[in-house]
Amino acid sequence: MTMTKTNKHKILGILFLLILVSLAIYKYGSSIPLINKIPIFTDEHEHEYRPVFDEKGEIDYWTCAMHPSVRLKEPGQCPICGMDTVEVWKKDNSQTKPVTQAKVEDQDRAEDGEDMTGMQGHDHSRMGVPTKKDNGEEAKSTFSVSPQRQQLIGVKTEPVMVRTLDKEIRTVGMVTLDESKIYNVQTKFSGWIDRAYVDYKWQHVSIGQPLFSIYSPELVTAQEEYLLALKSKNILSDSQFTDISSGADSLLKASRRRLELLDVSASQIKELERTGEVKTNLTVYSPVKGHVAQKNAFENMHVEPNTLLYKIADHTTAWVQIDIYENEISLVKLGEKATMTLASFPGEVFEGEITFIWPHIDPETRTVKARLEFPNPDLRLLPEMYADVTLDIPMGEKLTIPDSAVLRTGKQDVVFVDKGNGDIEIRRVELGQKAGGYYEVLRGLKSGEQVVSRANFLIDSESKIQAAVATWGDEPQGDQEPTQKLEIQLEQEMDNDSETQQLELHNH
Repeated sequence: MTMTKTNKHKILGILFLLILVSLAIYKYGSSIPLINKIPIFTDEHEHEYRPVFDEKGEIDYWTCAMHPSVRLKEPGQCPICGMDTVEVWKKDNSQTKPVTQAKVEDQDRAEDGEDMTGMQGHDHSRMGVPTKKDNGEEAKSTFSVSPQRQQLIGVKTEPVMVRTLDKEIRTVGMVTLDESKIYNVQTKFSGWIDRAYVDYKWQHVSIGQPLFSIYSPELVTAQEEYLLALKSKNILSDSQFTDISSGADSLLKASRRRLELLDVSASQIKELERTGEVKTNLTVYSPVKGHVAQKNAFENMHVEPNTLLYKIADHTTAWVQIDIYENEISLVKLGEKATMTLASFPGEVFEGEITFIWPHIDPETRTVKARLEFPNPDLRLLPEMYADVTLDIPMGEKLTIPDSAVLRTGKQDVVFVDKGNGDIEIRRVELGQKAGGYYEVLRGLKSGEQVVSRANFLIDSESKIQAAVATWGDEPQGDQEPTQKLEIQLEQEMDNDSETQQLELHNH
């Protein structure tokens, strides 16, 4: 009986120890290094390497997988989304260095895209927060990412340099009539239209093509007076009295002038002189080559000098009207060359130039209209045709950066400047026009500096960017120190994938 109790005590002791060991494994087993289970990566030189973790397995803090900015001392739930927090293990601080200092530079004196060396003596070492001092000096945020980590996440830099920019503006245009070459056809005498040779709108006419014939008593009288003056001139030309012969000449000239004022052509007057017969009907011819834009002439219609009979548009030059946005108005000048393509003529390019720019903005479209002229000798460009217009505007040599290097936060434009040795600086810039994939730099950078043009997600949290930009907007009063901090948690963000893999392994 005694042996049985002793055995039971031993068994219970063994079970108790097993329970303690199980609890210890359950609680501390996740801290066991899992290096052998972490995948092997290959760099651009085909060297294999494996991410290194602290074998001590000491937990640094708890965070949310969806909100890395959340840091808790104890496990729990994310105060933002309610997800369970995950542990973050301490790593070697040599991999990623925290913010060490803020280099204060006088960016307000950086004219023509050049940075001036900053004023020293104002301590921002507690946090690299962009801010402004009372004298207008602007601090800049600097952080460090090792070259190995930059290579891992695909960071690419490009130099700030002077480039020749050509701005290409694409817009849509519409073909219209050349208003300076629209001719009205009217008579300068009353009469009746005997016959209309051009009898429908938009009919094509050539110079000298008959439009209509008209009977006018006034015109008949003018012809008779001219024939009479011509006869008198022939009879009195040999008169011994100089006044009589000169009077006959003056009468003939006046009669001829009257016919010309009634739009009787020189060839018609010559025919009248040759035949000596008065024509009851006068034929009116087209003064230009083009299309009949308006027609009001009908046979047997009575007309007066103020009656508009035809409106003919000379369409050998076509107008094209385009819209230009407000931010591009300063680039567009008279005489700028333009090219045009139309769906009606695939593969064909028309060349023209800007001849007029409207002096006001359309309040509905917020654009400025401009007029282009294109040669149209064969009259293929028809009114109301839609066209794709391209303006190639040379901007000259400008200090530029790639457009992919710019982070637009709404009120400010910022770039990441590579200072070398893994140091990266967040800097505000002022930009001009964008052309050919590059921005013109007006202020904030100087030639030769390197800017990050790819993998700008190093600081991809909008809240962090906004925190930095907000401090630029306001100046502290007196000697007030900036209270808003830019928490750049680079370790958490750059190792997010590795931590996710580790979490998945722990769950297994």
